[in-house]
Amino acid sequence: IRDEERGYNKNLFCIPKHYEEDLETVFIPHGLILDRTERLARDIMQDMGSHHIVALCVLKGGYKFFADLLDHIKALNQNGDKSVPITVDFVIIKSYC
Repeated sequence: IRDEERGYNKNLFCIPKHYEEDLETVFIPHGLILDRTERLARDIMQDMGSHHIVALCVLKGGYKFFADLLDHIKALNQNGDKSVPITVDFVIIKSYC
């Protein structure tokens, strides 16, 4: 996203009431994020070939994206011409300043 990007008018979206006053614009719509996540899953499947995939999720903030990405990878795995084994694991990372 460029610095001069103005985003989308928030009135084009269903915004929860408790966020309406805090939000000015929407920079990346949910549908675009889902589309890019699906594209990333396709790229991963293509790049990995038939190699085993080890998926590592950094908790807590990455869980939703990770779950969506894995859903797309699983769908490609089930509907494609090849089946690639997938191992899933989770880590928690703390930052100390």
